[in-house]
Amino acid sequence: MDPREQSLLDAVPTGLLIGGQWRDASTGARFGVDDPATGQQLTTVADASPADAMAALDAAAAAQEEWAATAPRVRGEILRKAFELITARADDFALLMTMEMGKALPEARGEVAYGAEFLRWFSEEAVRVAGRYQTAPDGKSRFLVLRKPVGPCLLITPWNFPLAMATRKAGAAIAAGCTMVIKPAKLTPLTTLLFAQVMLEAGVPAGVLNVIPTSSAGSTTGPLIADPRLRKLSFTGSTEVGVTLLQQAAENVLRTSMELGGNAPFLVFADADLDAAVDGALAAKLRNIGEACTAANRFYVQAPVAEEFSRRLAEKVAAKRVGRGTEDGIDIGPLIDERSRDKVHALVTDAVARGARVVTGGGPVSGPGWFYQPTVLSNVPADATVATEEIFGPVAPIITFDTEDEAVELANSTPYGLIAYAYTTDLNRALRLPERIESGMLGLNSGVISNPAAPFGGVKQSGMGREGGFEGIDEYLATMYVGIPSPF
Repeated sequence: MDPREQSLLDAVPTGLLIGGQWRDASTGARFGVDDPATGQQLTTVADASPADAMAALDAAAAAQEEWAATAPRVRGEILRKAFELITARADDFALLMTMEMGKALPEARGEVAYGAEFLRWFSEEAVRVAGRYQTAPDGKSRFLVLRKPVGPCLLITPWNFPLAMATRKAGAAIAAGCTMVIKPAKLTPLTTLLFAQVMLEAGVPAGVLNVIPTSSAGSTTGPLIADPRLRKLSFTGSTEVGVTLLQQAAENVLRTSMELGGNAPFLVFADADLDAAVDGALAAKLRNIGEACTAANRFYVQAPVAEEFSRRLAEKVAAKRVGRGTEDGIDIGPLIDERSRDKVHALVTDAVARGARVVTGGGPVSGPGWFYQPTVLSNVPADATVATEEIFGPVAPIITFDTEDEAVELANSTPYGLIAYAYTTDLNRALRLPERIESGMLGLNSGVISNPAAPFGGVKQSGMGREGGFEGIDEYLATMYVGIPSPF
């Protein structure tokens, strides 16, 4: 291992953070964290048990009242300090993410900037939580409306954006005055642990932010969700797991935010700027090795330009360099694990068996690690599995359409509705599509639209609630109405 990588690993805490203290798991258990580019173990971290999870909730519950009473400006300044500390350590965070998740260093640096920006955004929102005072319509009373922190939260983050998903949730909770227990993904806990260390350095009081990595998510988080002291659950992950968590949360009527699976359509109309559409397709498909819920999953291209679009896209995809993300000039890193790589290849194999043509790529890369060739498929049947399931890999299946109505029908022919993309120069069409397409977000002539100042979230089985934007802090606030007799 490179000396800098080893030095960084030595500096990252690998215990549980509970009540402001780093500690071992109560059972003494630990689990390994692997480098997906080599298959080798990087280090081990403490493996939280249900008892450890309850201890973390105890700490969060004990800190809640004082933290809620903390001045908004103080909460905001802590977030601003954390933003500055993470920005100053951007290279460390980027390298750590690349080591445990696989994305190339330039992309990892992009995530650091994106993730840190949530802390700056919510540092500004902390002081803007407002209520209202008004006269009742009949003039006989007054309404006082307060916004208060909802209470202790459980934040469950995914492996594919280990910093940004932590900052997006924790930043909003801290700004609102909520304490929290963070359960990071077992595949990528190190970035979250380093983030927690920075939050302590920034001044987050003991018990406000607790972190419990675990190899057994269900048994560890289940008791927390069943505990009446927990008042909020925020989850980013698969729809299947999200449904289970919603069922559990219903028992205590928890506030929930769910950012779940996607199956994003990417529409290219014949009038589109093809150069822009190809560049947008590359960004929407290959960002994070395709392992993103916002990744373009189904490319619907109008028949007159389908062949040319496929050719141009394949040329650029074929030029991408595959390798360990820490190496210079690498564009595409490994998939997160062997199971994920095998799933991607099974989707490609099924599409080819149904008549799809491999324009470029089409198979795993030999050697250590879980690499897959960036792939473009043409002539893909609309009912192929690759067009109906979330791919989570660097594969672009291209399907042709004839009319706008057909394109919209295809785009909406899924239980998911997180994001869609559309390329057109027709102004009327550009105004129609947002009203016709069933998704929480739309990239109009743009392949990347995520922004901390904008509300992120989906409809249908892609989830509920929003993260980021003005709406992001609302998810952590409860509304209280106080009725007052007229003073006159």
